[in-house]
Amino acid sequence: MKENNYQLCCEYVDDGFSGTSFERPAFKKMIKDIEQGKINMVITKDMSRLGRDYIESGYYVEKYFPEKRVRYIAINDGIDTFVDNASNDFLPFKAVINDLYAKDISKKIKASIITKKKQGLFLGATAPYGYKKDPKNKYKLIIDPVASEVIRTIFNMYIDGNSLQKISQKLTSEKFSPPSVYKEIKRDTSSQTKTFGILLQLTKY
Repeated sequence: MKENNYQLCCEYVDDGFSGTSFERPAFKKMIKDIEQGKINMVITKDMSRLGRDYIESGYYVEKYFPEKRVRYIAINDGIDTFVDNASNDFLPFKAVINDLYAKDISKKIKASIITKKKQGLFLGATAPYGYKKDPKNKYKLIIDPVASEVIRTIFNMYIDGNSLQKISQKLTSEKFSPPSVYKEIKRDTSSQTKTFGILLQLTKY
């Protein structure tokens, strides 16, 4: 940077966000800074770091940046929008290649997930209430001896004709903990009736 008399203003990092989306927080912050006149040059390792959607990438590189008088450089791709060179002519094709690469990776990931599901492997981040992940195999569920008793009680009472409210009251009175492993379910007892209804509908049981 110093060798070329460039002054570093900001670094924009979008770890954990797909390059196919231009709604990334850091990217949006960069655009905001451009609009406010804070930066006049954008440098990325390669064009895929700007984005992997060829239509959006093309818009920013060929239209938006020039309109805002912003210079764009993709180091590994040899792209510099302020310099007339052959690499710039290849820019639209590079954007398409990045887009196709992202879509190919997405298809492979989806195919892998489908294959694992067909094999009966568990792919969730958290085991369903009543189960726990096998410490030797993260794709396998084993019965949680403590929580499974709660599950049996819920189903047996329901089969006997008890209402969800009745089941909730019994479990509360006997100091059973609600299935709080579900992140979207609160720990307070007022949510237990809804929780038990969800459990009764899950095919895992």
